[in-house]
Amino acid sequence: KRWSEKQAEGSIRAKLFKPFRPYLERWAKRLNKKAAESKKEITMNYWMVKREPDAYSWDDFVAEGKTDWTGVRNYQARNNLKAMKKGDKVLFYHSNIGKEVVGVAVVSKPEFPDPTDEKWVAVELTPSKKLKKPVGLAAMKANLALVNLGLIRQSQLSVIAVTKDEFEEIVSMSK
Repeated sequence: KRWSEKQAEGSIRAKLFKPFRPYLERWAKRLNKKAAESKKEITMNYWMVKREPDAYSWDDFVAEGKTDWTGVRNYQARNNLKAMKKGDKVLFYHSNIGKEVVGVAVVSKPEFPDPTDEKWVAVELTPSKKLKKPVGLAAMKANLALVNLGLIRQSQLSVIAVTKDEFEEIVSMSK
């Protein structure tokens, strides 16, 4: 025991609370456990991935049922892949041809080594739903709610973080 603990043992307060100590310790343990659980609340992230439709389209993705998102060779995009968690929602964007968001996917498996190059990472995506009406890049640029969208600010990035509000706005534009 430390010196301060030895001094506290002889205090009036220590003698007064001694019978209640086991109950107080259990109560404090429960409170600490609840506080730790509340910090572990699962927060969902939202993303956008881009693919050229002539190389791999939404229809190809749906036909396969799931896919490993491999071949990302940009450090910022790789960091975004690393940040993806199971259950995160992902917008599927056709780049070059069409330039539009066509569907929503879900991260079904978080980061793992990219089978095409072990130095990089990949995630597994599963298609969730096709948008009723594709949302084009011009419409997104014209929407003031999407002014800070990563697709507009960093158009070359293949994996982009999206806020919940941006995600919901794009999905609502497709109706």
